[in-house]
Amino acid sequence: MGFDGKEYQSRFDSLEAQGKDIHGEATFVRSFTPSSVLDAGCGTGRVARELAVHGIDVVGVDVDRSMISEARRLGVSLEWIEHDLVTLQLQRTFDVVLLAGNVPLFCPADQRAALIGSCAAHIGDGGFMISGFQVGIDRGCGQFQLKEFDAACEASNLVLRERFSTWDRQEFEKDLHYAVSVHVLS
Repeated sequence: MGFDGKEYQSRFDSLEAQGKDIHGEATFVRSFTPSSVLDAGCGTGRVARELAVHGIDVVGVDVDRSMISEARRLGVSLEWIEHDLVTLQLQRTFDVVLLAGNVPLFCPADQRAALIGSCAAHIGDGGFMISGFQVGIDRGCGQFQLKEFDAACEASNLVLRERFSTWDRQEFEKDLHYAVSVHVLS
């Protein structure tokens, strides 16, 4: 599944030009006061760039060449890695590993547990995995239900700390079909 990074970024540029807040994910992550973040499935780097503006050490990883190319163009001073998250081994850990923007939904269903395990391996002591995705929506690789996600997290020694329906911490409601989950290592 390929994307057009410039086209994808232009949608956020348009929203920002209209005065919309496009930094909800970054604001949420910043509330955990991390000094380092792995933006796993970073796309064009919108969230990573915003975190870096606030002095956070960020590494962005995405498997899509077009998305990473756009991220590199827009954030030349940041570290961008083109790689599949399922097999990622950076030999370092982070305060937060972030999976924003439906990242698990773009991963083949039979590889999602490995994706969660790989991301969990990059969480440092006392760190968090923060994810946000549409529940029960198919983005090309099948639906991902919360019970499946939670089981994959549990298998990777991650414990759910809190869950919301939006990046601005609206109480979780199944009917909204979106989950922002915060997990910690057990």
